[in-house]
Amino acid sequence: MSYKKLNIVVVGATGYVGLDLILLLSKHPHVSIKYLCAQKNLGKKIQFFDKRIKKKLPLISNLNKVLWHKVDVLFLSLPDGEAQKLVNQLYTKHKHLKFIDLSGDFRISNINEYFKWYSIKHSAKNLIEKSIYSVSEFSKNSIKNYRIVSNPGCYPTSIQLALLPLLKNKLIKKDSIIIDAKSGFSGAGKNYKRKFKHKNLNKSIQAYSVSKHKHMSELDQEFRKFTNKINYSFTPHLLPTFRGILSTIYINTYPKITAGHIHNKLKVFHKKNKFVKILPLNSSIGTGNVINTNNCEISICSNRVKNQIVIFSAIDNLIKGASGQAIQNMNLLFNKSETLGLE
Repeated sequence: MSYKKLNIVVVGATGYVGLDLILLLSKHPHVSIKYLCAQKNLGKKIQFFDKRIKKKLPLISNLNKVLWHKVDVLFLSLPDGEAQKLVNQLYTKHKHLKFIDLSGDFRISNINEYFKWYSIKHSAKNLIEKSIYSVSEFSKNSIKNYRIVSNPGCYPTSIQLALLPLLKNKLIKKDSIIIDAKSGFSGAGKNYKRKFKHKNLNKSIQAYSVSKHKHMSELDQEFRKFTNKINYSFTPHLLPTFRGILSTIYINTYPKITAGHIHNKLKVFHKKNKFVKILPLNSSIGTGNVINTNNCEISICSNRVKNQIVIFSAIDNLIKGASGQAIQNMNLLFNKSETLGLE
């Protein structure tokens, strides 16, 4: 079977997410990486930053070198506020070009909410409605209608895969959801020590952004697609490990809805979602199985508290929470098998 390879540009190539993205793309059979762009270290090989990448690839270059008419997909792995500027410059000028943004720039559809949570005035307001927020498992049928794909945050990916099917089917109470989520420090990016001034960061667990984490805006928006009345708390923690997320979600159910009911519903819902693994009821779970994969493992457990169930959702924050899901979205966008390059 013949196919045309997709020509790719990765901007923000040397960050944690960018490097994982390049590693995965370098093994994708339908991809040709044409440019790797960054602001610093121009002219260096990508192997200088990540020796896992074995394929010979273009040297780090400036965006000015890109011949956009020869590019099919631009992956943007940039700080919040930067991707929107670049998409704004290129969207109308290069109508064949598709964008996959791994920042928060197109995740929030309401610009006032975006400013409230990100403290950035959006410079591409007219393009927000032309973008799609895409947790791959929920957007398979609609993603092909868009040129701008907004990749979800890592925490929200782990949470939505477990919770949205239950909210959709009205199986849980919406007034008392507790989400306790823990992530490896790579989720904070390469400058994590500048962001977090806590002592012994690499040897301790640290709760942070208890009342205002920007991913709450994402969760608010997506939860409201199923219900206007939802009350939840979300507390993120940094772990002294490099990668992986474990979200622990406490839900209260209606009478006669057991852990078995919840387990069956999630199993049926995710039956055709190859990257979502629903473990046997009351399974022990950690991040060990999902590290360096695009998988999400979910465990549903009974609790000693009446009508309360605990759901655990584990992903690799850099892959299913970022680079892997970006490639999954690319595969869907171009009508390819969504597992291509990710198995």
